[in-house]
Amino acid sequence: MHDRSIMDSLIRKIEALARENGALKVTLIRVELGTMAHMDERHFLEHWEESSRGTIADGAGVEVRASAQPFGVFLVDVELER
Repeated sequence: MHDRSIMDSLIRKIEALARENGALKVTLIRVELGTMAHMDERHFLEHWEESSRGTIADGAGVEVRASAQPFGVFLVDVELER
């Protein structure tokens, strides 16, 4: 349930950014994962694939790196197609 909440929040942020910028498609997202977060890169990517399906971010590339913050999942950047 917690993972779903994190992913839903991330998708909402991405969709809002896309709308604000008149985007047709999200082509890439960059996220940082806390080094002590309960979600590693593989786990995040599995959830991302499921959560983004059918959204403006469906099929977007994903870059994941470690965050200086110990806990959390942070949206760093979104690349859009207009």
